[in-house]
Amino acid sequence: MLRKLVTSVWPRNAKQRALALQIKSITGFKPSRLVCYEQALRHHSVSKTIHHNGSRDSNERLEFLGDAMLNAVIAEYLFKKYPYQDEGFLTQLRSKIVSRESLNDLAMKIQLNKLVVYDRRSMHNINLRNSIFGNALEAFLGAIFLDGGFTTCRDFILDKLLKYHVDVDKLEHTETNFKGRLIEFGQKKSLNVEFDVEERPDGKQKLFTIKVLVNKELKGQAEHTNKKKAEQMAAQKALDSIPDYITYLAAN
Repeated sequence: MLRKLVTSVWPRNAKQRALALQIKSITGFKPSRLVCYEQALRHHSVSKTIHHNGSRDSNERLEFLGDAMLNAVIAEYLFKKYPYQDEGFLTQLRSKIVSRESLNDLAMKIQLNKLVVYDRRSMHNINLRNSIFGNALEAFLGAIFLDGGFTTCRDFILDKLLKYHVDVDKLEHTETNFKGRLIEFGQKKSLNVEFDVEERPDGKQKLFTIKVLVNKELKGQAEHTNKKKAEQMAAQKALDSIPDYITYLAAN
């Protein structure tokens, strides 16, 4: 029993000791259950089957746990920060904080991306490229929860992520529904706004190419494996290309 406890607290080899120090530089504390973090940093593309039902030793299960922790902590934080805002406001702001793009960016800001183990060929898949590090961050939070408990995980999210890397006040006023904005602008200015959708196979998934036409003129184009995200990206490009929109935005 003692041997198991000692090996879980003090890594046995140089590689494990180096990883423990890297994790400490991110979290501020030395990990006790290093195996949890090793799994959190292991992408599906380099995982192995560990059960006859096909289960693999990737970070996907820990991602599920970390996602729940993140949403709970952010929900509590926003609930206390905005005591007079309604559910819709709180839900929308939380969505901005925990979006795939935001989490990917957070992972790179704390340099977690340097620790993630994955097959480099995975980066050719646009969907994985936009989410692999953000997913690893959620799994990392799951590992922190298993290692140190709820309070430790909560403190890490609030003190290491939100405090230094997320400007919540700025996000509050950041527009993310570009498609809705474009449609609203088009209606007010009597513009014909169309979203042309093309899809093609991308491995096991579909890749959506969205073209935004304003009065039959191409104003924005984007592609993503998520159709809604592709529409938002294309709409944002379209808005950025319309000079009159800046004046409209300032007046509204």
